[in-house]
Amino acid sequence: MTNKNMNSKNRPFLLRPIGKDYLWGGERLNTDFHKKIALSPLAETWECSTHPDGLSTIGSGEHIGRTLRDVLREHPEYYGKHILPEGELPILVKLIDAKADLSVQVHPDDTYAYIHENGAHGKSEMWYVLDAAPDTRIIYGFTHDISRETLKRSLQEGTVEKYLQKVPVQKDDVFYIEAGTVHALGAGALVAEIQENSNLTYRLYDYNRVGKDGKKRQLHLEKALAVANLKSSVEPRQPMRLLRYRKGCALEQLCRCKYFQVERLLLNTSLYGEAAPYPSTDESYQVLLCVEGEGKLQFEQDAIPFQAGDCIFLPAHSTALSLTGKAHLLRVSC
Repeated sequence: MTNKNMNSKNRPFLLRPIGKDYLWGGERLNTDFHKKIALSPLAETWECSTHPDGLSTIGSGEHIGRTLRDVLREHPEYYGKHILPEGELPILVKLIDAKADLSVQVHPDDTYAYIHENGAHGKSEMWYVLDAAPDTRIIYGFTHDISRETLKRSLQEGTVEKYLQKVPVQKDDVFYIEAGTVHALGAGALVAEIQENSNLTYRLYDYNRVGKDGKKRQLHLEKALAVANLKSSVEPRQPMRLLRYRKGCALEQLCRCKYFQVERLLLNTSLYGEAAPYPSTDESYQVLLCVEGEGKLQFEQDAIPFQAGDCIFLPAHSTALSLTGKAHLLRVSC
């Protein structure tokens, strides 16, 4: 294992995603975000992932072509002060295109996953809505408290939808989905998802759809019922968002939980004629996901051009960085 001098400065690099062709997906990740992934439908792209079910690879710089997991295993100094398993990140960053409704589902928390899923992580997640059709809804918990017996009977009878809370969504909305919350993205939603590093999903209800094999998709009723929060859910309200202005950009916090912090960075250097200094840190790595516009991340005598859909990994102890362009980016840190 290589362990560079902690006083040296590391260079950021682009990430290349892996795609998923789940049956509810559409084509917008290819058409809107230029992914050039030969899947149809293209439901998800795992933009920053060290999960074995979908490893992202390096798209620029000295590590180009290698998996992010292998690079982090070789360069633990990229983590900063975090002490993490070799090659693993605690987060996973995705883009999701829901052309059709996703299954009604629930994720376990860390304790349940560790005990029942061979030491895996649970899954709490955040959605940032990039676009939504006028009638798009998400499912977020239940309208009233429901008993395990009533829920189980409603699933068997196909009447569960009358108990589910459906919330309208629009572009720029933010939702935090804590593990145990029954939920689903609705048709017409295009979102960025930041989540724990997990691929555990327990399906409760799937509208009797069939997969490519012509069979109904598997449900996970017993596990889902074991982890689901059956209390009524308060309809989620949008968080207060305070802009913090800096030269050439502004920052607003979207979500902060024990697993990650997500901020939106609004970049516009056209008014200043020069680059905006980027606040990197020696404490931790960061991930930048461009969700709108285009620009450049500049460092030393080099630069990484980016456009909507591009994802950049910033190692801890990064060299001095600056940004130019007009873009909206999500900044993910831990």
